[in-house]
Amino acid sequence: MLVAAGLVVDAVVHWRFAPEMKFVEGGSIGGDQLFYVQAALAAGVAVLVLGMPRRWTYALAFLTAASALGAVLLYYYVDVGVLGPLPNMHEPVWYAEKTISAVGEGVAAVAALVGLLVTRAPARAMEEARV
Repeated sequence: MLVAAGLVVDAVVHWRFAPEMKFVEGGSIGGDQLFYVQAALAAGVAVLVLGMPRRWTYALAFLTAASALGAVLLYYYVDVGVLGPLPNMHEPVWYAEKTISAVGEGVAAVAALVGLLVTRAPARAMEEARV
């Protein structure tokens, strides 16, 4: 539940802020497009984790949440500039919505990592149940 909740928070914040990112310059991908894709990905992975709590869905959730958290921290502290097709997303300002998103991403990443480490593969679990 923590994984899905954190990803849903991430999805909602990114979806709400996507229109404001339309004017971010540089790169061939717009900031709004990045935010919409992140929102859709986070929401989709949340549904997967809820519907199929497997190692691979926890791994996907970890990658989704950790990459989003890494990006928000990187672009807060470092002015990377345009990075290939990605626009310059440097934003050295911290505000409530960014904090909420970062906390959601952090909770989802940690919970997904725990899920990945403690969830057994279905075949292995069935073998252990027979013993």
